[in-house]
Amino acid sequence: MASIPTFSRTDLAILSELSPDEYEARLHKIQEKKGFICDMDGVIYHGNLLLPGVKEFISWLLKENKKFLFLTNNSAPTPRELSQKLARLGLAVSEEHFYTSAIATAKFLQSQKPHGGTVYVIGEPGLTYALYEAGFTMNDSNPDYVVIGEGNSHNFEKITRAVNLVARGAKLIGTNPDVNGPSDAGIVPATGAFCAAVELASGRKAFYCGKPSALMMRYAASILGTNKDETCIIGDRMDTDILAGVYAQIDPVLVLSGVTNRSNLFEQAYRPFIVLNGVGDMVVESKREDE
Repeated sequence: MASIPTFSRTDLAILSELSPDEYEARLHKIQEKKGFICDMDGVIYHGNLLLPGVKEFISWLLKENKKFLFLTNNSAPTPRELSQKLARLGLAVSEEHFYTSAIATAKFLQSQKPHGGTVYVIGEPGLTYALYEAGFTMNDSNPDYVVIGEGNSHNFEKITRAVNLVARGAKLIGTNPDVNGPSDAGIVPATGAFCAAVELASGRKAFYCGKPSALMMRYAASILGTNKDETCIIGDRMDTDILAGVYAQIDPVLVLSGVTNRSNLFEQAYRPFIVLNGVGDMVVESKREDE
């Protein structure tokens, strides 16, 4: 099992720029939310390692009849694959609790072309499948859209084709703006980095559908059936998860179990609603209140 920070409650209040009483009040407010939108990598697991407190957190969500959705900018996996991954880590979560940037991208494009259209895709099967399901067909000659997502098979030939298709009029769509992501070897370039290459070479700007876009947040909230005051988003990245909450006016909860840490927490102009060590912090407090 991976490890997470163990800051004291006093330290977490300081990191949240709150007094101890304000911190407790905000934590209680989050616990009382009806809907939880939760990032995955860095919040639920690191790679193939489950983070401490996650099993207890999911049990708490189920016990308290909370509505929850795991929201990921990763466009590669399908909801079924994500459900199966959690099953391998010892968690039983059905696939309707997962929503990816691939699904958000397909939903957006479907809203633009309700009767279907054509796409040139640079990405993994999860993205292609979502687009097929939304009524789009593959086209590498004169597509309506060039869609770029996550993947480890991107190459010069594919990027060059994308540049020329966009230059000839295809609209450039990125499943998410992340320029890099974590890997066992350090970091790897992600969707935003590949989109940037196409943008620079073609002179056209991409439209992004994933976090921090409020678009994806509204899609997620509509699935939960909760309004913005009843919902929070939990994540480990200030530049996507927390900013998504700010854009959508949904209280953003930052956990220090992933990318953000004490040294880079204060780099942005915006702030999280509250800072926790990990998702298990909410469960511990819930149990204490019941005692």
